[in-house]
Amino acid sequence: MVEDEVKMAGLLKRGLEREGYAVDIAGDGDGALGRARETSYDAIVLDAMIPPPDGFAVCRRLRQEGQWAPVLMLTAKDSVADRVSGLDAGADDYLTKPFAFIELFARLRAITRRELGERPVRIEVGDLALDPVAREVFRGDVRINLSAKEFSLLEQLMRHAGQVLSRSAILEHVWDFAYEGTSNVVDVYIRYLREKVDRPFGVNTIETVRGAGYRLRAT
Repeated sequence: MVEDEVKMAGLLKRGLEREGYAVDIAGDGDGALGRARETSYDAIVLDAMIPPPDGFAVCRRLRQEGQWAPVLMLTAKDSVADRVSGLDAGADDYLTKPFAFIELFARLRAITRRELGERPVRIEVGDLALDPVAREVFRGDVRINLSAKEFSLLEQLMRHAGQVLSRSAILEHVWDFAYEGTSNVVDVYIRYLREKVDRPFGVNTIETVRGAGYRLRAT
């Protein structure tokens, strides 16, 4: 837990410990970097506005150093620019202050369910390339325009190229924990993706694995 306000840090620590978490506290950016380098944490709750380096810089530096513990960014600024800055720095999720403990716990459960692993700036599978920061997708030299949800779905498939992803796993990672619809939405968006990513190029890289889910061919 990285929080420079002592009372808030204590409150959060007690709340998390009641949920069964073991919690270390850092009060500034340097302390956060030091602890994260020494210990393999299941998750890092990182306040954005801490003594320098700030939370955005801390998250960015950890990712540059190959530290991939899930990061939940806390921010008092409810602006799109700040949320985007946190996500682009490598955070897995964000939560705006003030927040309810129940939401903090839910978001922590969600990000700690995700598998750890490197998240490179540019993902390439065959001649398909995706840039998560620039939000661009190319097949060879041809740029492909995707909606936000199509982009997220393709990113999930590309990060797990060659692996079968079930509909429920896709829902969990591409939609959010509060999604209450049916898994049919996955089938719909897979069809949208195929129409843009595969069929115009005469390929079939997004495969249906009957009874299991979907897979992006690794080659």
